[in-house]
Amino acid sequence: MSLSPTPAKASVLENLDAVREMIRRHKRNDILFAAIGLIALMLGLLTLLTLFIDLVMDGYPRFNLQFFSDFPSRRAGSAGLLSAWVGSALVMLVTFLTAVPMGVAAGLYLEEYAPKNWFSDLIEINVSNLAGVPSIIYGLLALGLFVYGLDLGQSILTAGLTLGLLILPIVIVSTREAIRGIPVAIREAAYAVGATKWQVVSDHVVKYSQGGILTGVIIGMSRAIGETAPIITIGALTFIAFLPPSPITDVAPFLNFEWLSSSFTVLPIQMFNWLSRPDHAFHINAAATGAIIILVTLLMNGTAIYLRYKIRKNIKW
Repeated sequence: MSLSPTPAKASVLENLDAVREMIRRHKRNDILFAAIGLIALMLGLLTLLTLFIDLVMDGYPRFNLQFFSDFPSRRAGSAGLLSAWVGSALVMLVTFLTAVPMGVAAGLYLEEYAPKNWFSDLIEINVSNLAGVPSIIYGLLALGLFVYGLDLGQSILTAGLTLGLLILPIVIVSTREAIRGIPVAIREAAYAVGATKWQVVSDHVVKYSQGGILTGVIIGMSRAIGETAPIITIGALTFIAFLPPSPITDVAPFLNFEWLSSSFTVLPIQMFNWLSRPDHAFHINAAATGAIIILVTLLMNGTAIYLRYKIRKNIKW
């Protein structure tokens, strides 16, 4: 009696060996791709870390309280960032107040209320495209619309509205993505117990998606704080030795809006001004300013990641 395998069994064994070889080849390709990706990631991080360390080492002599409390000066040793960081803070305040409420509301409307038709699809496509438009385009738009069209001048209000337009698509897209992450069962359960559309949105959708919305807002703000091109386009000052009027006063109604029409400068503009000077001492100031901008950006992004983790951890589905 012959023990040799039948032709059918031999064919199955050959196919099985071929499948195993294919699986081994795919696993090798997966490992190779993961290694290439890790190397590319490490190269990028090491490059960024090297540049950041170089900035810190160059600007280390200016890391003191005097650097933050002094006005810019023609003498590098006594020049400071006071007007620049105050201007950045006020511009970011206007940017937040104009972009965030409108962006979150627009994202909620498009995702929860807008009818699903060609018009809403057109809006969605345009919002996604606007998120990738170069920032200089927003600066040119603001120059024609806010500076000359609405005659707002080269003011803090103009800068805040410009950066608000810049981050508005980012806020809308991140809001919609956060809302899409909410399971449909949450909405269905709320409707099942008699909740209205507004109650579902306000008590459940917004509550459960606030981590993702907040992350998008902070990331958008961290991008705006480092933008230079649109601020230069609308005419920010490169040298300013005074502060805008205070938004808060000691006289009722305790609010002052004159600062909105004040001239300003911001941290990237001040850094650009110092880099354009031939004196090496000003380059030290510029390096310190660049390190501060990077630190603020990393802090904002780290805060966004932490808050998203904290909020999602506390969510009980």
